[in-house]
Amino acid sequence: MSISLDRRYADRLEGFSQSHPFLIDLTMAATLMACATLGSALTLPGADTPDQDNVGVALMGVSCLALLRHRAHPRTALVITALCTIVAVALGYLVTPLLLAPVMGGLYWLSTQTDRNTTRVYGLTTIGATTLAAVFADSMDHLSLLIRTIGPVFWLLLPLATGKATQVRRAYLKSVQARAEHAERTREEEARLRVAEERMRIARDLHDVVAHHLALANAQAGTAAHLTRVDPEQAHRILTDLTATTSSALRELKATVGVLRQPDDPEAPLAPTPGLHQLPDLVAACESAGLTVTMTTEGPPGPLDPGVDLTAYRIVQEALTNVSKHADADAARIRLAYRESHLTITVTDDGGTAPPASVFDNCRGFGLIGMRERAQSVGGALSAGHRPEGGFEVTTDLPLRPRPRTPQLEGGPLS
Repeated sequence: MSISLDRRYADRLEGFSQSHPFLIDLTMAATLMACATLGSALTLPGADTPDQDNVGVALMGVSCLALLRHRAHPRTALVITALCTIVAVALGYLVTPLLLAPVMGGLYWLSTQTDRNTTRVYGLTTIGATTLAAVFADSMDHLSLLIRTIGPVFWLLLPLATGKATQVRRAYLKSVQARAEHAERTREEEARLRVAEERMRIARDLHDVVAHHLALANAQAGTAAHLTRVDPEQAHRILTDLTATTSSALRELKATVGVLRQPDDPEAPLAPTPGLHQLPDLVAACESAGLTVTMTTEGPPGPLDPGVDLTAYRIVQEALTNVSKHADADAARIRLAYRESHLTITVTDDGGTAPPASVFDNCRGFGLIGMRERAQSVGGALSAGHRPEGGFEVTTDLPLRPRPRTPQLEGGPLS
């Protein structure tokens, strides 16, 4: 409790000194003047007092007035204070800590405001000159040479060491504050990046779910309408599959939007994350829409990280959706090639020859952008384009374990 109170009062005092610097300087100068005046009246037993009593007080007054400018001119303030002190010592005033108070104050402020070299030059010069004046002063004749030397040196070195320690402490506190501010900005920036990345992920999921299921539903509805008169039983089966497609779309939309709920919300969905194990259901749904899909696997399937598994499924789902929406194709092929450390997925269709460049640009859409962003999010790569022999091909190479990357905010929009 006392530590917090001391800290609070120290903060208040520091704030007051920063808002009223001249008042603080004036108070310090008055205090040093009182000390110096008292010191000028002290003498050793049996020693005579200096005849120029008022001269000593005037010299101390000049030195304290010079200290009022220590913030803007610390070197000049120290030089004037040191000269006044040396003259007072030469006139016969006893060298005591009270008489040295103004020059000690000047040394302290010089040490806190200037670099090490400046402090060394001005400080050692002041100490040497004052010590020499004390050695040859008449007021110190009753003392040994050792005491006349050690006393001034000790009392004048003390403010230099204290001031330099204060300067180091201020620099340390400033660096700590700068690091804290940097850490706060970093946390805020990281939070913004995480929010932006999560929004992009949700947008990609919504795009994949809506585009895929709506494309399938549209194809199934069109096929059923065409077969209503020709083959009512087949049309009935397709409409049944259409119901399953829309139900699946609603479940995935609920699961995707559910991440926006609070973690402790009891109504938050607990649907499992899609993965490559659901490819047979995806293939069956595409075939019900009139698209024949064949799937082959090369190499022993290795364990996938959940994020990579979801990414692989979404890429295959979006690739098949693009085949249904944009390609004039009746069949598509999925090839899964498992290697030691990565998985290569290739989705191709048997569409016609490559169309003109303008048509190619119009067909790219945001689905390819989303697939490429998904692959890059786990450290993989994706390429897509028309094949020379006809049809479209999407190839992605994904690591079995994701490689983290820095979130990118400049990705293209997602629909």
